[in-house]
Parts: sequence; structure tokens; C-alpha cells
Amino acid sequence: MTVRTPFLAAAGALLSACAATQSPTAVAPAAPGFWLGLWHGFIFPVAWLVSLFMDTVAIYAVPNSGGWYDFGYFLGIVVFGVGARKSTTVYRDRPFSHKNTVRDSSGNKVVT
Repeated sequence: MTVRTPFLAAAGALLSACAATQSPTAVAPAAPGFWLGLWHGFIFPVAWLVSLFMDTVAIYAVPNSGGWYDFGYFLGIVVFGVGARKSTTVYRDRPFSHKNTVRDSSGNKVVT
């Protein structure tokens, strides 16, 4: 175990202490939940652009149902929205020979 591992664990514990909490009694029964969070996450790019020019548009519903809304919002952005594009990073190795070897993000050679 290196010195880095305990440091990262301590930093993670300190940062988790800063996490916001919400009282269950503070949530209204009709507050937005998982499904609206999913929708708001999906339309995030458009809502963000509109919110730059209109004060009445927000990208996140407050108050909401808490964890379920956040989970839906996260899934909406990452899975169905902006983060849904598949991308591959390609690295080029330049060995001493004249031939260039192309490798993908996992280190496998790519035939060109």
C-alpha cells in the first residue's frame, strides 16, 4: 500500500462530510422525483442555453424529492443526454522505424 491510498481515502472522507443533506419532512409530496429528474437531465443542454437568456428557466428543479431526483438527473445527462456519445481515444506511437503504430485507448494495435 502506497502513501497515496490513505491520502485519497482521507480526502474522500473529508469531501463526503461536505455533502448536502435534506430533511425528509421538507419534501413536498408533489415534488419532482425520478422521472422528472430523468427528463430534466435529458434536456439539460437546451435548458442550460435557454437559462442563459431567461431568468424564469432553471436547469435543476428545487425543491425536489432528493436522491431519486438526483439519480434520474444523473442518468438523464450521462446515459441519455450529453454523455451518451461513444468515443474512442486513439494514440499514435512513433517508434524509431518509419512505420507508425496506432493504438486505441486500451493499448491494442489498430490496423490502418
